[in-house]
Amino acid sequence: MNISVFGGSQPKEGDTAYTEAQELGRLLVQSGHTVLTGGYIGTMEAVSRGAHEAGGHVVGVTCEDIEAWRAVKPNQWVKEERRKKTLIERLQALIEGCDAAIALPGGAGTVTEVALMWNLMIVESLPRRPLILIGHGWQSTFDQFFKEFDGYMTANQKELLKFAQDVNTAVEILK
Repeated sequence: MNISVFGGSQPKEGDTAYTEAQELGRLLVQSGHTVLTGGYIGTMEAVSRGAHEAGGHVVGVTCEDIEAWRAVKPNQWVKEERRKKTLIERLQALIEGCDAAIALPGGAGTVTEVALMWNLMIVESLPRRPLILIGHGWQSTFDQFFKEFDGYMTANQKELLKFAQDVNTAVEILK
């Protein structure tokens, strides 16, 4: 399967988050998957590196908007770049180009990716596929969200999100 991985740009080599993302890339490739990331730094770099070092194919979906905003180029482990003009086109390519998606911890961009994919599946613009969120932060955030806004979504909508405590559990959910 093609697996898109969302995550923050802040982690650096040596950080726990970077190491976990690198392990996720390795595990995905060892399970026979192709990895798609945003192609740049942080967890995108770590996942790409782990996948590449395990012998897998790494697709980086990049865009002019990001590179105009921040002086960054695709990381060295990206083997196929799918360049887009806008951030919206980049998000669309990551979401529509995958058979499943996994979200590591991250900031506003990661929340956007998760929310957009989830909503597209809710309104059936995107066929249902696994959307797996890794870590306690996602679980506690959505527990609170579901509690506070329970009347705004059905159980079927909530069930579109899968939660994993760690990268190993996320890869097991894909099986």
